[in-house]
Amino acid sequence: MMLLRPLLLAAALIAAIPVPALAGANDAVPTPDWKSDSAAIAVPVLRASVTVTSDVVRIGDVIDNAGDFGQIAIYRAPDLGTTGTLPTAQVISALRAHQVIGVDTKNIKEVTVTRLARNLAAKDIQDAVAHAIEHRNGLGDAANLSLTFDRDVQDLHLDAANTGVMQPVAVRYDQRSTRFDVTFEIGNDVNAAPTRLRFTGSAIETVEAAVLTRNVERADMLKSSDIIVERRPKLEIGGDAAVRESALGMQMRHPMRAGQALRVADLTKPDLVQKDQGVTLVFQTAGLYLTTRGKAIDSGTEGDVVSVLNLQSKRTVTGVVTGRGQVTIQIATPQPVVITDPGVAETPVPTSVADNNPQITSSRSE
Repeated sequence: MMLLRPLLLAAALIAAIPVPALAGANDAVPTPDWKSDSAAIAVPVLRASVTVTSDVVRIGDVIDNAGDFGQIAIYRAPDLGTTGTLPTAQVISALRAHQVIGVDTKNIKEVTVTRLARNLAAKDIQDAVAHAIEHRNGLGDAANLSLTFDRDVQDLHLDAANTGVMQPVAVRYDQRSTRFDVTFEIGNDVNAAPTRLRFTGSAIETVEAAVLTRNVERADMLKSSDIIVERRPKLEIGGDAAVRESALGMQMRHPMRAGQALRVADLTKPDLVQKDQGVTLVFQTAGLYLTTRGKAIDSGTEGDVVSVLNLQSKRTVTGVVTGRGQVTIQIATPQPVVITDPGVAETPVPTSVADNNPQITSSRSE
């Protein structure tokens, strides 16, 4: 009888609790397994590959059907532009710590997490700086500029939100010191302040030059193996840089060392006549063409005036180099004298090849 009274009292208390109050008490307790009510709540499913744009990984990034738990951060994201991996067991443990259970893992062994980024290649950065300063204070085209940065330029990874172009907002170049200072701004799509990038260093204009691969002497003929093409500072060469194709087959005017850049003034056409060389002397005038043997006193190329010893007359004459081993002496043809006075008769005197001072005589009738 004493045991029956407490049981009846407990039954009466339970009967006195309203039904809504019981329902609220049950809701306050987390559901032990989301699969137990699959008709009302979709089962969370693990993702094998995850991409994020922020610096944290959230529950909604690693599973589908995260519901209200989606914005809870559980991991620090990898560095910009990199990918990391997480063992599935570690992910499940982190989810359970936030009361997310019953996750369908689909037998995934690990989860890869990639942080998206805006990648700027070092070459693209260098090109952007070159285009920013080209044609400033005497500089030429960007393609001809050689840049040296104060700090090595490496590939940059920016937050993926930085989708704008690299816009130069401050550009300075000093011609005397060759120093540059360029600042870029990159806009974003999240209405935040633009990202600023600043680069400093020096810039010089270069030109393509024909450079010697060996020491050369005066009168050496240049072959293909003697010349390579390199870019050299324009101030070093000036506007007289020789082009490789034009330098091949040319002759040196003076000795030069290997590694020196060729100028047009360093080259000349190859000598067709060498000093002390036996040559053919050609005496030429209208209707007359005579040849004899001679010995060159000077060297010369086509069009040069050289002295030659006439081996027959033992006299030194001058002529123009007109071919290999050939010197031509042009003899002027005397022009007839035109007399306007009809009372004076014109009497031309024949001139021989050897007579370089023809005389003309005339007589007046009385």
